[in-house]
Amino acid sequence: MKTIKNEFEKVSSFENLQKAHIEARRGKRNKKQVIEFEINLNYNLYKLKDELDRKTYQIGAYNKFLVKEPKEREIMALHYRDRVVQHSFCDNVIEPYFDKKLDYDNAACRKGKGTHFALDRLKSFARAGYNKWGTDFYVLKCDISKYFYNIRHDILKKDLYRHFSDKELIWLLDVIIDSTKGNTGIPIGNMTSQWFAIFYLDKMDKFIRKELDIKYYSRYMDDFVLIHKDKDYLKECLKKIKAFLKEEMDLELNSKTQIFPIKNGVDFLGFHTYLTKTGKVIRKIRRKSKQAMRRKVKCFNSAYEAGKLSMQAIRQSTASWRGHAKHGNTFYLRGNILSKLIFRRPSNEANPN
Repeated sequence: MKTIKNEFEKVSSFENLQKAHIEARRGKRNKKQVIEFEINLNYNLYKLKDELDRKTYQIGAYNKFLVKEPKEREIMALHYRDRVVQHSFCDNVIEPYFDKKLDYDNAACRKGKGTHFALDRLKSFARAGYNKWGTDFYVLKCDISKYFYNIRHDILKKDLYRHFSDKELIWLLDVIIDSTKGNTGIPIGNMTSQWFAIFYLDKMDKFIRKELDIKYYSRYMDDFVLIHKDKDYLKECLKKIKAFLKEEMDLELNSKTQIFPIKNGVDFLGFHTYLTKTGKVIRKIRRKSKQAMRRKVKCFNSAYEAGKLSMQAIRQSTASWRGHAKHGNTFYLRGNILSKLIFRRPSNEANPN
């Protein structure tokens, strides 16, 4: 791969920092930090530029909080000015460079890809497998244990340094990676963390493609599937992947990792995808996702009746779930769950909207 040279000014230029600010504020213009930053916008942008150029820039303290859906995770939120820097770095250097180098089926956080791209690829792999082998083939489903928390700084830096020769860019990479204590773990919530995470396993992608010779393979962050005719070969692949992850990245697969027949179906990215005897690929929402949405609907009804949530806010929230669910065989399910929205008028308001 070619290395990047003299690219640091793409991050620190006033024009690109201004564009990064516009991107970073999307959907957040009413937030206090954004308003405060925009009151003295030019001053704040020039101050960021000066700190970057003088190499005095440091990331501020993180705001930490827990989220419990789809699973409990600690989110580390950056101060707004730091999000501007990360947008400029990712938009102008990291994304343009790495997006061309990564495996085609490395689907997370990339333009034109995402969860539905990965799901459609899985569907096409199942159909291709059926055309070759009928329903007699297997899936190796892998998930890495506490992935973001176990990414090692020293290994990540070593891998990134192979691609960047600009010392100023390397300085900024170090500032970002070392913004958390210790040698392991990158913060969930950072834009750079998303790119670091999809890049960190790139050498595993290449190992699976070239050394293991797996054609039907898809990865979304640390969740990945391999499809092959031979169950014993997938067992051998699993052993080699475990060894490779441990030796190269000090990572381990979790207990969810398993090999099973395609006809049992695959739990991947919120859907259960399975192949029928006739070769039809069916995609249904997983039970946990259905249960979570039913709980949300009950909460929406209570919040609306209490006057704490508007009809518009509820419809916006359910629209994203509906859009996701449409990618599966869920016509009747969507109708069933969303029909439970009652919208009783709050007793203390004539009109909550």
